[in-house]
Amino acid sequence: MLPSPLLRLIALLLVWFSVSGFSTGARLLAPDADLWTRWEAHDPASQQSLDHSPWQSFLDRYRQDGTGDDAVRVAYDRVDEDGRALLESYLASLSAVSVSTLNRAEQFAYWVNLYNALTVRVVLEAYPVDSIRDIDISPGFFASGPWGAKLIAVEGEELTLNDIEHRILRPIWQDPRVHYVVNCASIGCPDLPEQALSAQNAEAVMQQAARSYINSSRGVRIRGEKVTVSSIYDWFYDDFGVRDRDVFNHLLDFAEPELRKNLEAIGEISGTDYDWSLNDAS
Repeated sequence: MLPSPLLRLIALLLVWFSVSGFSTGARLLAPDADLWTRWEAHDPASQQSLDHSPWQSFLDRYRQDGTGDDAVRVAYDRVDEDGRALLESYLASLSAVSVSTLNRAEQFAYWVNLYNALTVRVVLEAYPVDSIRDIDISPGFFASGPWGAKLIAVEGEELTLNDIEHRILRPIWQDPRVHYVVNCASIGCPDLPEQALSAQNAEAVMQQAARSYINSSRGVRIRGEKVTVSSIYDWFYDDFGVRDRDVFNHLLDFAEPELRKNLEAIGEISGTDYDWSLNDAS
């Protein structure tokens, strides 16, 4: 998903490109929304509806709500053989889907749920770990983390987490709220959604996810006259607009009254941060 330690060091060396609270160097090293045209195929007339209830069952068992601004956690240490079998069965069912024959709404829910379920499986296979970045299974000398590893086959194509997020979801839907519903198993990330996405609930889930994250200290934190925001807004700056004010306005769109008032009074973003600690309930 994001740069290796060496590339992060290079990003630090590019700090002179920073403008306001954002760093062009960090942005250059984040994955682009690079469309994989093979996945543009869809059937607007399709009435097929996928069953995501196994993923919902998994979430009901092992997802734990945070308190206050704390992140939602996953009880990885409590996932027993039945839980792992449930997850594997669900992923196998998604792998067997002819996703190109679905309508766009069904496809969106499919890809988001697939991404999140794969991420949980990646963590479970390596657990215990302190951070998902420690799961170095991606190919390449400079690679870091699991995001570049081939994890599942769909319609005969081997896919990575990067493929799903940056070559399918971001470029096809071009909706910044995608970032609020794909979960990278980290404290700093938007929460793993409580509901399995579906064609019917995706809009509401995205809206609520955006609102929850932006109004948490992991999304926006104000100390004195300083506004610090999640590094997500830096890494994927172009998804939120073409200038700093576009990012700021996006935050205002979802801010609760008190946060909105404080943001408007300060008027600019001072910096970014992100907590890569595993979202582990234990």
